[in-house]
Amino acid sequence: MNKVLMKLVASAIVVLGAHGAVAHAQGAVSELALYQGADRQARLVEAAKKENGITVYHSYPALTNVMTAYTKKYGIKTRAWRAGSEAILQRMITESRGNRFEVDIVQNNAPENEAAHREKLLQAVRSPFAADLIPQATPAHGEWVGVTLDVWTAAYNTNRITEAELPKSYEDLQDPKWKGRLGIEANNHGWFGTLLLEMGEERGREIFKNIVATNGISARKGHSLLTTMVASGEVPLALTVYNWNPEQLKAKGAPIKGFTLKPAIAQPSTVALMKKSPNPASALLFYDFIISEEGQRILQESSYVTTHKKLPHVLRDDALRYIDPAKAIDMQNAWLTTFDEMIVKKAK
Repeated sequence: MNKVLMKLVASAIVVLGAHGAVAHAQGAVSELALYQGADRQARLVEAAKKENGITVYHSYPALTNVMTAYTKKYGIKTRAWRAGSEAILQRMITESRGNRFEVDIVQNNAPENEAAHREKLLQAVRSPFAADLIPQATPAHGEWVGVTLDVWTAAYNTNRITEAELPKSYEDLQDPKWKGRLGIEANNHGWFGTLLLEMGEERGREIFKNIVATNGISARKGHSLLTTMVASGEVPLALTVYNWNPEQLKAKGAPIKGFTLKPAIAQPSTVALMKKSPNPASALLFYDFIISEEGQRILQESSYVTTHKKLPHVLRDDALRYIDPAKAIDMQNAWLTTFDEMIVKKAK
């Protein structure tokens, strides 16, 4: 055998060996994730001893509280990278296409993790703790699970607006008394698209057309920024902040309070196990922990609406309406166009 051929054969063996290792690793992730035997917990704990902690991509600041409690319980270290929902999804896709597999767990909005499911990046999990969650938290494919609900609520500055003045409906916002006093988050096309479906497309469009024409509306990018502007009084009333935004500032003494206009719209914030997680046992222990009652209580303490049936919340009632993650992906361009043309481009 000549030297060139020997090199080619050697290279082929390396490549085949690498592919075999990846396939074996994927098989190990799937086997652990789908295992439902009585010794599941013990098996995960034992396997985790041979791993190297976990890497978590997340968008929730308070997720670090869950990570700290998880490390204290299991002695497993966590490494975190935090960014916006779209940046997280883009990084997952880019790393996967570059055959770089370092992340174990991803926390993100339901539409973004649904997109990751479509990209075949996620692993279905059969956790015994999932049975304690509301139906909207557990999609049929099982490749992500809802840990909290981001409920869009309105918020007002209590120094600028009295409780008696508050609108009772979106129709009330057509009153000229709200001129120059309204704000909205500039990227809430999913909320707006779902709201119009619930209100009736024609009726909803007419109401918001009148609101913008009569009173104007200020569009600001970022729910936290918009909430801060309400607390400062620069935006007296915001239509779309996450329910936990005003609660967290109010706890610090800010003159802000949240309230709901019906129909209230919600979207699950989700956790998913990566299909090529390098530390699947440790990742599954985290997955179980965050949807267990213990982990859910930690999130509840940070003013989040959890998905656990045993932890009720005033906002998680039968009237709450949910964004369909699959529809949000399919309708994204149409919803973006409608929201931009009706709200953002006419913002004042």
